[in-house]
Amino acid sequence: QVQLMESGGGLVQPGGSLRLSCVASSGRSFSIGAMGWYRQAPGKQRELVATITGGSSTNYADSVKGRFSISRGNERNTVYLQMNNLKPEDTAVYYCNAHASDDSTDWAVRNYWGQGTQVTVSS
Repeated sequence: QVQLMESGGGLVQPGGSLRLSCVASSGRSFSIGAMGWYRQAPGKQRELVATITGGSSTNYADSVKGRFSISRGNERNTVYLQMNNLKPEDTAVYYCNAHASDDSTDWAVRNYWGQGTQVTVSS
């Protein structure tokens, strides 16, 4: 099993910034591929925010282009989401996602989710 832990959420005023972090870990050796961030606001469906492949290609939802930036750490088990010029409509629980495999699953690739971190944008 691979565990994902998000951090960095909180309360921020409109126009402010936050940086979310996600760290993948396992008790075994593991391989991690694409990672991404999704969000879910109350009463709404979970939606894609940004993704980054193992080759560092990125993709963003139209609503966050020019404001958010996704990146990988030097240790590729870590992904960040830099969020600038935050808007009230960005308020949601943000979830880290990763495709990963280890020998506990005979190296089959599985999709993993973190437990989420709350981002609230309000004055």
